[in-house]
Amino acid sequence: MSRREPDLAARVAALETAVEAGTGRLPEADLERARGVVAHAQQRLALSPDHTVVALAGSTGSGKSSLLNAMAGERIAEPGITRPTTGFPSAAVWGPDGSANLLDWLGVDARRHLDGVGAVPTGLVLLDLPDHDSVVVEHRLRAERLLERVDLLVWVADPQKYADAALHERYLRPLATHADVMVLALNQVDRLSATERDRCVADLRRLAAEDGLGAVPVLAVSATTGEGVDELRGLLSEAARKRRAATARLTADVRAEAARLVAACGDAVPPVVHRAAREDLVTALEEAAGVRTVVDAVRGSARARARAATGWPVTRWLGRFRPDPLRRLHLDRDVRRPDLARTSLPAAGAASRARAANAVRDFTDAATAGAPDAWVLAARARTSADGLADALDQAVAGTRLDAERRPVWWRAVGAVQWLLLAALVGGLLWLAGLAVLAYLRLPEPPTPQWWDFPAPTVLAVGGAVGGILLAAFSRIAAALGARRRAARARTRLRAAVGQVADGRVVGPVSEEIGALERCRSGARTAAT
Repeated sequence: MSRREPDLAARVAALETAVEAGTGRLPEADLERARGVVAHAQQRLALSPDHTVVALAGSTGSGKSSLLNAMAGERIAEPGITRPTTGFPSAAVWGPDGSANLLDWLGVDARRHLDGVGAVPTGLVLLDLPDHDSVVVEHRLRAERLLERVDLLVWVADPQKYADAALHERYLRPLATHADVMVLALNQVDRLSATERDRCVADLRRLAAEDGLGAVPVLAVSATTGEGVDELRGLLSEAARKRRAATARLTADVRAEAARLVAACGDAVPPVVHRAAREDLVTALEEAAGVRTVVDAVRGSARARARAATGWPVTRWLGRFRPDPLRRLHLDRDVRRPDLARTSLPAAGAASRARAANAVRDFTDAATAGAPDAWVLAARARTSADGLADALDQAVAGTRLDAERRPVWWRAVGAVQWLLLAALVGGLLWLAGLAVLAYLRLPEPPTPQWWDFPAPTVLAVGGAVGGILLAAFSRIAAALGARRRAARARTRLRAAVGQVADGRVVGPVSEEIGALERCRSGARTAAT
């Protein structure tokens, strides 16, 4: 089953979507033309759908005004003799009024309403345009403006200038996609013999085919004798009766501009960026952010704090003279305002910065491979390394490192250490008391025996040895705990750096690729 083509409204909406997606990426000249077509289509659709606007366009002396009078059956336009012959447009409107807003939009002030001539239906609006080759710039601009707005084009040529390069290169060839809303009328054939007329008509058909207009209707007419006028009137009457010319013209305009955008978007599909590419990017940014330094500081700080909490009380005070690695980096406390937090990490070296910049560029290039240059440049502009170092530092500073977290076993071991110290001190004091009594030759009180050893000796030796052994085992446990805490910190820091990578590189690149797909999809829908 064949796919149903979108209607005009859907095409206009799709082209508008493509223009929005391409803004800031595609050449502004292309976008401006497309915006103009969208605005023109929306405006024309809002005006009278019951009228079909036909323009008689041509060069000076081609007989447009005479042909309009012949079609209308009365004198509406004044044929000129000297250049320029037609400077302002005039209109013949068949049927009752209702075309005022449409003619105001077209900028046509001279208008004549006709009750009808022959089989001409109501709703036909026939315009006599200014000469497209006028020596007066304002006249040419008026003609070109109306050429963009009318529904159906009748190009009036005369035997002397029907092959003029300006007509074909400037007007007919660029409108090759508009053959369905175009008619070529070779006027003034009354000046030719039958053989010459047939030869000129055949030659005009050949030139039209070379211009890409295919089987566009080519009529031989004479405003003087009336030859071919009825045939032309009938063709225009049929278009007015069907009321499809406006839609066909707007569709051709939309498709032509959409085709330009499709070409600008290219056909290559950007590759899918695998997760490994993002991981490589995050790894490079980790190095630039000093994550390894922070992880080592977390490990060192955890060991130092564990020793301070679980070490032998006699020697643990010596650790106070060694600075805490996290405190030196201003990372010893969890922050409440990550957006204001900063670290004291040393700036990344030139090599690390270069690797980070290369990683950003490599990721961007890989993600946009095959995309048009406009999108590649837009993606690179959005993934600039400017401000990246500050964003990474803020991410590191805002990461929860659990620096102030104290495991339960630290407190338990610390309590046992103080009990052992108390035993040591108690044993030493007991022994000291016994030594004083012995020195003074005073009677000694009975000394309890524990495991065949004097109790004060057991207390002193046991307290000292127990404290030292407990501190040694605690140091081993602290090292294992510090390793686990460092691993958790690295996971959280990598996640924080990953958020920076997503926000400043992966996300913007994905948005650019998404804009490319929206532009390409919308343009293709409009151009279908």
